[in-house]
Amino acid sequence: MHTRRLFLRNSAVAMFGVGVAPAWLSRTAYASNSPGTRRGKVLVAIFQRGAADGLNVVVPFGDPNYYAMRPTIAIPRPDGTVNAALDLDGRFGLHPALAPLLPLYQSGQLAIVEAAGSPDPTRSHFDGQDYMESGTPGLKSTSDGWLNRALVPVAKPSPVRAVSIGPNLARALRGSNEAVALASIADFQVRNASDEPAFESMYDGASDTLLHGAARDTFEATKLMQSLQQDKYTPADGARYTGRFGQALLQVARLIKANVGVEVAFADIGGWDTHVNQSGATSTEGQLANRLAEFGQALAAFQQDMGDRMEDIVVVTMSEFGRTARENGDRGTDHGHANVMFAMGGGIRGGRIYGAWPGLANEQLYENRDLALTTDFRDVLGECVAKHLGGRRVSDVFPGYDTPKFRGLLA
Repeated sequence: MHTRRLFLRNSAVAMFGVGVAPAWLSRTAYASNSPGTRRGKVLVAIFQRGAADGLNVVVPFGDPNYYAMRPTIAIPRPDGTVNAALDLDGRFGLHPALAPLLPLYQSGQLAIVEAAGSPDPTRSHFDGQDYMESGTPGLKSTSDGWLNRALVPVAKPSPVRAVSIGPNLARALRGSNEAVALASIADFQVRNASDEPAFESMYDGASDTLLHGAARDTFEATKLMQSLQQDKYTPADGARYTGRFGQALLQVARLIKANVGVEVAFADIGGWDTHVNQSGATSTEGQLANRLAEFGQALAAFQQDMGDRMEDIVVVTMSEFGRTARENGDRGTDHGHANVMFAMGGGIRGGRIYGAWPGLANEQLYENRDLALTTDFRDVLGECVAKHLGGRRVSDVFPGYDTPKFRGLLA
């Protein structure tokens, strides 16, 4: 016997082109699909897949142990030159490739949380990402994701209420609340657009009510996307999105500005697993610098493009774990523990570095090798959910986590 979800799994790929995940159809009728009718708070979650080296992302240049442990890959202390760290508060500095984010920090729109991450000690990429996206560190049996649980169930949700940018639905967005995956708005369509009326007519006449309902929801969402495709999108205020990650944030920006009911969005950027040759001849060259340049430019472009609309938006970043405090023999770093998180947008009390700094002396390191954890990632995400989205208790979004410690990131 077919169920609505079985129909989805077996039929969605045949009906749609690249860009639609096979598990997003709604079990309820959607609300109006006319752009421009909905505007509200939005939470955008960004995942840096591969374990970003937080110690070279936000440089603890005030800790002398940093330079002792990284003789060839450390970012130079701030001195005004192009390869040096960008001073934030006399103790920490941004990697020079993140120069586009410095004005956001200085204007109070960007906050940084140091020594943050998952309390689970795993150094497995797969487990670390799974625990962080499920929101239940150390527990593999959780079937849904924290970002899906952050949504308050409603009778008639927007078909793009929860959006995952990419060909597959992100782990964080799986669950009972419906979510859609799309690579781009332009690619979200029936594979052969000329066949759409025939497809729709065929499923309208289906005797199976579940099949009929799923098809109806499918075409309602497709029509919404087609209405957006008709208008050319030009980022505001001269903002320029470059790279794959930049294009992902462009899709998020376009959907939010269309006022079609987006509440949560998820995007990721890979390439952070820097075991070998993490830096080039200078700190502005090499694998990490290239990743950070794309990352910082895209976030800055998004903020510039959204303008005053950023008052409705919070963007928060995360990575499965950090990297070793000491560089390895290949001018890289290995899998570590605590990391750094960014938060920007409406209500964020930026221009500050949050979280207790544990230090990099041998006796201060986790297992004598990694930055120790002082802020649970659920405290950061939980505060964003509770104070920005509202409507959900932190313990509902992060099961078993009943005593969160908010850092005061949001007013």
